[in-house]
Amino acid sequence: MLADEFGREVTGVRVSLTDRCNFDCVYCHNEGLGDTRGPMEPQDDEMTADEVVRFLEVAVEFDVDAVKFTGGEPMLREDVEEIIRRTPDELEVSMTTNGTFLPGRAEALVDAGLERVNVSQDALDPDDFARVTQSGAYEQVIDGVEAALDAGLDPVKLNMVVFQGTKPYLPEMIDHVASSEGLQLQLIEYMPELVGNYDWAVDTEAMHEWLAEQADRIEQREMHGRSRYFVDGGMVEVVDPVGNEEFCANCHRVRVTHDGHLKGCLNRNDDLRPMGEMSRDEIRETFRETVAERVPYYGEYMVERDGEWVVNEKYRDAPTADH
Repeated sequence: MLADEFGREVTGVRVSLTDRCNFDCVYCHNEGLGDTRGPMEPQDDEMTADEVVRFLEVAVEFDVDAVKFTGGEPMLREDVEEIIRRTPDELEVSMTTNGTFLPGRAEALVDAGLERVNVSQDALDPDDFARVTQSGAYEQVIDGVEAALDAGLDPVKLNMVVFQGTKPYLPEMIDHVASSEGLQLQLIEYMPELVGNYDWAVDTEAMHEWLAEQADRIEQREMHGRSRYFVDGGMVEVVDPVGNEEFCANCHRVRVTHDGHLKGCLNRNDDLRPMGEMSRDEIRETFRETVAERVPYYGEYMVERDGEWVVNEKYRDAPTADH
């Protein structure tokens, strides 16, 4: 297993299959790359199924044990089922999706080997949902969640990005997962450093305090030091990376962009490394380099001075990877 110089072993990979999406969520950062949404038709720069599988086969050589497929919207790829079916057996397979394509395909995904799914759902009212996602697909998402549960993907995690526009929906979302068997809620901190609109950010410390008051039980998860709150029988997990040194110190993932670049940190694009023609040797070399040069974003790449996060001088003039 490979580890960086901070002792963080890489145990998982997050693979973007496309940057295309049928939603246009107001908070989207597209895996840290920014709003790069292109045409809805398949693009020539997307990794082929063979390339994705080849990368995963190499990742397994380094004892990586989990892969999460993402996008864009990964289910815009018609070969998602094939990719999952060909994924090495050593890997736990999960996917993040907006859910609109799960009806009619959820069973095939499970048959192919999908074990877990996260569905983006920020509101329970169609109008509220439309304002956040700039999509009228609310009913399809609800049907998609049901299809995932019916196919045996239990639990289904609902991803809710918490910012000023969605904060009022939080109590209703918590009640929803508490009263719905098989659902869990994952609250994801809004990331203004990737999206802008800093005034949209919420006070996550206050959110933790509020959740603690509601909770019957609290657990601390080893991965990223995440907090889990159990409220009236429902589980709510908080993903709060912004300014969080503990979160970055416990990061064990490497990311792969849709066009075949390795990315050591969500928050950085100066560490992108192309895998060339994606031969096994090129993948191995790039993977080793990416892991070796991974740096915790908060607490190392960004350091706190006088109450503000600034770029660590040792990285300011460092040569960037060839894009």
